Amino acid sequence: MAAAEAAVVSSSSLETAPAPGTAERAETAATTAATTAATAAAVAVAAAARTGCEARVVKAALATKLLSLSGVFAVHKPKGPTSAELLNRLKEKLLAEAGMPSPEWTKRKKQTLKIGHGGTLDSAARGVLVVGIGRGTKMLTSMLSGSKRYIAIGELGKATDTLDSTGKVTEEKPYDKITQEDIEGILQKFTGTIMQVPPLYSALKKDGQRLSTLMKRGEVVEAKPARPVTVYSISLQKFQPPFFTLDVECGGGFYIRSLVSDIGKELSSCANVLELTRTKQGPFTLEEHALPEDKWTIEDVAQSLEHCSSLLPAELTLKKSKPEESDEQVLSCEYMTLNETKVEDDVSKTF
Repeated sequence: MAAAEAAVVSSSSLETAPAPGTAERAETAATTAATTAATAAAVAVAAAARTGCEARVVKAALATKLLSLSGVFAVHKPKGPTSAELLNRLKEKLLAEAGMPSPEWTKRKKQTLKIGHGGTLDSAARGVLVVGIGRGTKMLTSMLSGSKRYIAIGELGKATDTLDSTGKVTEEKPYDKITQEDIEGILQKFTGTIMQVPPLYSALKKDGQRLSTLMKRGEVVEAKPARPVTVYSISLQKFQPPFFTLDVECGGGFYIRSLVSDIGKELSSCANVLELTRTKQGPFTLEEHALPEDKWTIEDVAQSLEHCSSLLPAELTLKKSKPEESDEQVLSCEYMTLNETKVEDDVSKTF
């Protein structure tokens, strides 16, 4: 019996004892696995480094291209934002694409990028907004003084403090006896060089501040004196009382809101602007040239600048110059500064 138990114990011991060399092989396998994992991690880190480096190179190229852009192009402004707000949105998109976030730029005073618009559109209006970039900002004054075309929908019977639908109604008068012939008959009075009083809610300034800003504060503001403006053409497109649609081509400094208000008065009623669309400014049209927001990229802007340069008079075109910034300078672009927007009447310049 003791011999049998001894045999069982002996057999069990033989079954559980490790075979010669097993521990060494397990240790070798563990070491190999660890080495493989470390190698894979190193490869991944190297790949990530290469990817990061390539991304920096791409951003540097985009930054170089952005800083070299010069000229004038057009964007499509929707209803809602002011012209200045839309310009800031465009600027931020371009800077973000080039890896040049604007908050970092505000830490220095070096001027590197200029962008601005030439001709304010009311926040309630939509249409063509001409933008200058680089040396193109010097051309904005000529854009401001050039011709513009609008489609305006006026509403008879109501006057507002802003002369459009965003303001408070200040007066109501009957309009039921006004006919299409009545409107067409008075339009000739608003053609050619006429005298026009600008709206109180406007970009014009008093003591360095916009009249619209002073009005919103509740301050008493006197109307600016009437000034000569030019209307090249005006026609009635549609009349469905109380609404009437005008197609107007005018020169610089002209206010469609004042025109519609004056038409209402001439008809022994009153009127305000319900909808306003700028369809053309200078050679730029809404349909052909105004970039929608989904095309606010460096490449699309570059292509638009090239295309639009052929539309401008020879004396306004900009000669191409060699890029002044090297890759190294662009890589340190976060230390450059984009100053605050300066607004002068209808010309907005961002440096």
